[in-house]
Amino acid sequence: MKPSTRQRPTNYYLLITLLAVLGAVRIQAAEAAAQIIAPCFTPPKEYAGQLGTYRSPLLFNDGSRVKSAADWSRRRAEILAQWHGLMGEWPPVLEKPKLEILSEAKRENFNQLRVRVELAPGVPGKAWLLIPEGKGPFPAVLVPFYEPETSIGLGKSPQRDFALQLTRRGFVTLSIGSPGGDARKPEPGRPVWQPLSFLGYIGANCWHALANLPQVDAKRIGVAGHSYGGKWAMFASCFYEKFAAAAWSDPGIVFDEPRSNVNYWEPWYLGRDPQTARKPGLVTKENPRTGAYKAMIETGRDLHEVHALMAPRPFLVSGGSEDAPGRWIPLNHAIAVNDLLGFPNRVAMTNRKEHSPNEESNAQLVAFFEHFLKSGR
Repeated sequence: MKPSTRQRPTNYYLLITLLAVLGAVRIQAAEAAAQIIAPCFTPPKEYAGQLGTYRSPLLFNDGSRVKSAADWSRRRAEILAQWHGLMGEWPPVLEKPKLEILSEAKRENFNQLRVRVELAPGVPGKAWLLIPEGKGPFPAVLVPFYEPETSIGLGKSPQRDFALQLTRRGFVTLSIGSPGGDARKPEPGRPVWQPLSFLGYIGANCWHALANLPQVDAKRIGVAGHSYGGKWAMFASCFYEKFAAAAWSDPGIVFDEPRSNVNYWEPWYLGRDPQTARKPGLVTKENPRTGAYKAMIETGRDLHEVHALMAPRPFLVSGGSEDAPGRWIPLNHAIAVNDLLGFPNRVAMTNRKEHSPNEESNAQLVAFFEHFLKSGR
């Protein structure tokens, strides 16, 4: 027999009131995030609809056009096959990578765990796992960078602490660093494998490390990175479709040889060539292209094809000095793919003058993940 209203304890009504307040707070937070990110899906007028000289991802290799979602599925497989063929095929993804807790401490409104995670077979790496207080499962974000301390606010660059800022807002985060400790000397373990593809593979393994945690909702895992970490996040999210959303902070989202920081030609990214060693630096006649990057340029490949692999999953380009507003031109190709699939507002870009993130760009990045990984959009 149900108790009557008069028999219910006072704290019952307090609980109902608290839940209502918390519900209202969540709604307000979701609305605030949506307002912050809403303007970021629209290119400036001078770039709206501009496609440049990039070959459309909606064209098959034989020149025929993608006209339906079924066509896009086949075209997507074609793009994947081409890029994996150039960069080296991935080995099987680790569905249960080892994750060992080394230490644990309370910090602010979350628990900070020092962990050792299996990045790839035979490649362990120390990382930081931040878990919010409260009842999960929570959305989660993988944050790759040169080393993991910067991402949790223990480095020298406070505005690059994506993991700390996200965890403060209720995300589980896993912060990882370069395999082997040196970004310029990655060892993929396979002679024909490009290091940037190897980093993408590590990202896929770390998706599973997060998904296996009881505190994480596996359907709401994203990835975010800055500069080198932005390249890493791009290749992880585009080549592993289980990532639900991604943010790439000023990596240089397309090939751009005059810009020394958009350096995909380097052997630690896409220019690895066991037969030919090149010196670091700009591409010149004396220091030419090598490896997969050379083949990509010669065959008309560019990273706008890679962006298209995200569709219909949302992504944000947090642009700075290397990704100015003109980058909307290649991004318009990803928009075209999403339009074909019936998913508007899946490609966003913010812009700042400097390479380094700032408070505004970070607020936009956090709002992006709150909008897509918390509100279930």
